[in-house]
Amino acid sequence: MNLNEDNLLFDTEAQSFEWEAAEKNRIDKFVKDQLGDEYSRSMIQLWIEDGHILVNGESVKANYKLSTGDQVTLTIPEAESVEITPEDIPLDVYYEDADVIVVNKPRGMVVHPAPGHGSGTLVNALMFHCKDLSGINGELRPGIVHRIDKDTSGLLMAAKNDKAHASLAAQLKEHSVTRKYYALVHGNLSHDQGTIDAPIGRDPHDRKMYTVIEKNSKHAVTHFHVVERFGDYTLVELKLETGRTHQIRVHMKFIGHPLVGDPLYGRSKGIKMDGQALHAAVLGFVHPSSGKYIEFTAPMPEDMEMLLQSLSSR
Repeated sequence: MNLNEDNLLFDTEAQSFEWEAAEKNRIDKFVKDQLGDEYSRSMIQLWIEDGHILVNGESVKANYKLSTGDQVTLTIPEAESVEITPEDIPLDVYYEDADVIVVNKPRGMVVHPAPGHGSGTLVNALMFHCKDLSGINGELRPGIVHRIDKDTSGLLMAAKNDKAHASLAAQLKEHSVTRKYYALVHGNLSHDQGTIDAPIGRDPHDRKMYTVIEKNSKHAVTHFHVVERFGDYTLVELKLETGRTHQIRVHMKFIGHPLVGDPLYGRSKGIKMDGQALHAAVLGFVHPSSGKYIEFTAPMPEDMEMLLQSLSSR
């Protein structure tokens, strides 16, 4: 690690550092200057947010302006140990390089191991295929910077090193990642396009579900555009501005148009499907190393395509 030794007070094997600011500067830029190229500014900003970087013993924001004499302390978080069995599961790889891999996840596959799903997950498959995923996101989730539900198909990106992980996570936080979905919903929407801006939190009556609620919730925004109408059903394109758990499913139920086949938020009557008719079709982001924007599109899965053809022929 390249360190500016002029104002380094101590360095231990535990990856803890302390510096004294010699001039006014933004905290994230200051730490980046001390660490050199080994760690990205995006990762440093995440450390600031998580409280791993302190100024005079206090947490600050990434845009905090240091004053001469401020004491800056950094403790680099240790990667948690991960014990996952790599499994030779076929992957539909859309893109791969030394930094990132983009795959088209099939409906029915869980993204990462969890109680009841210790094997057969996307992470098990990635561990076999890549062997070099980042570990920054914690135990049982190496490389995973975002996820899609088990019964949602489509594109998902994973990081192959910590620098890429920090960059992609920062882009997600800044809402700069392009994520477009296609969904078949119940009913005939009254508007061709619109925006659902409604906070989402745990359903106080059922902890397995989420709902639009003010208390203990997070800001959530979904943009929709009608693609085709089929009488009692509508195909919509949805663009996520935020990425809350079950966001599309909860928001579409909130406006009275739940997803076809949704086991949690859908309707018992009507078309039957094995899981919700939701597909993550478009994924775009700035590449962590090249700085260039790249975008990928995956066609709808066969079962959704056949369902749409059946509705069109009515």
